[in-house]
Amino acid sequence: MSERVVLAYSGGLDTTVAVAWLTEKEGLEVVAVSADVGQGGDAEALRERALQAGAIDAVVVDARDAFADRYLAPTLQANARYQGKYPLVSALSRPLICEHLVAEARRFGASSVAHGCTGKGNDQVRFEVSLAALAPDLAVLAPVRGWGMTREETAAWGRARGLPVGSGAKPLYSIDENLWGRAIECGALEDPMAEAPDDVWERTVDPAKAPTDPDYVTIGFERGVPVSIDGAPMGFAAVVRHLDQRAGSFGVGRLDMIEDRVVGIKSREVYEVPAAAVLIDAHSDLEELTLERDVLRAKRDLETRYAELVYEGYWFSPLREALDAFNASTQRYVTGSVRVRLEPGSARVVGRQAVGSLYDVSLATYDSGDAFEHGAAEGFVKLWGQRLRTWARAHGAGPGEEA
Repeated sequence: MSERVVLAYSGGLDTTVAVAWLTEKEGLEVVAVSADVGQGGDAEALRERALQAGAIDAVVVDARDAFADRYLAPTLQANARYQGKYPLVSALSRPLICEHLVAEARRFGASSVAHGCTGKGNDQVRFEVSLAALAPDLAVLAPVRGWGMTREETAAWGRARGLPVGSGAKPLYSIDENLWGRAIECGALEDPMAEAPDDVWERTVDPAKAPTDPDYVTIGFERGVPVSIDGAPMGFAAVVRHLDQRAGSFGVGRLDMIEDRVVGIKSREVYEVPAAAVLIDAHSDLEELTLERDVLRAKRDLETRYAELVYEGYWFSPLREALDAFNASTQRYVTGSVRVRLEPGSARVVGRQAVGSLYDVSLATYDSGDAFEHGAAEGFVKLWGQRLRTWARAHGAGPGEEA
């Protein structure tokens, strides 16, 4: 029996040709593994496509709930957005796919795993770093990165072998999507000055064509995880699907950014993330109501690092696990409701409440019932400014000023 390899199979041109390539060029038996992380499509058709390409078996795993509960939930608790914008759509699905690649490699007795990434993108890093952490004994193959064919040549190679591939004409865009959002690049988007064409968007309407009357949605959270919409209990995945449609109908969640890739180049990326955009803003707002000031400050600093770790392929790193533990501890009292106003092209938090709220109206009000100790403020302010007073006495002027 030939050695076996488990291939991360998307059903596209590259991974379909990779099935035959690994069989013919490497002499391997290929098991194709696909994970449904909310991208949609026909699972049985995907499986049949892999078998037609020569796979000895094809596995399609329904990973939608696991993706929401084990990946999206901690990432939302971290308010993770790479470069302050990107909610880590593709970066989040790769480590989960790797978990299934390893599981199927063990089940089928494979000695290696393979992916269909090129040498220019981020995903090769995410796959290979994740696989190194999960199963350092397995060899990792990257046939697309190594075969050196253009897209047209790849399609021609596949057609010559009767594979289910198209013409090989360059697609308008390169698209990856899952439950958390949709990532689009290439084609007309490679000109960073050109506005994204209308045909880029699928999950969001043109804000100019959105309803003019606002829509109010109330999101319920328990320990930093969304659990209801307008009082109706929902699982996390259902909340995301609901908000994707509801916020997307107002054109909320369109991102257009210049992104720093792991491999050291800048690329123009366009994202559609209606649910992610609303949930991160709502969750962050609820934290401002419930977290103590120093905890909130520290958490905001660490959110940037968390996003960088995930983006750069370090999901299975000890630091990410440690940050998850920190974030989980901060979420003990992040339970409450956030009211969001949806309007064309925007989602604004307009109300929030929590049982563990640190907002005390008797301290904040300027009206009757004010319980703040105004008399204590004079001594506090004097001590707060003591260090600058000391500096001024010693140097005769403030820092940076001429004496």
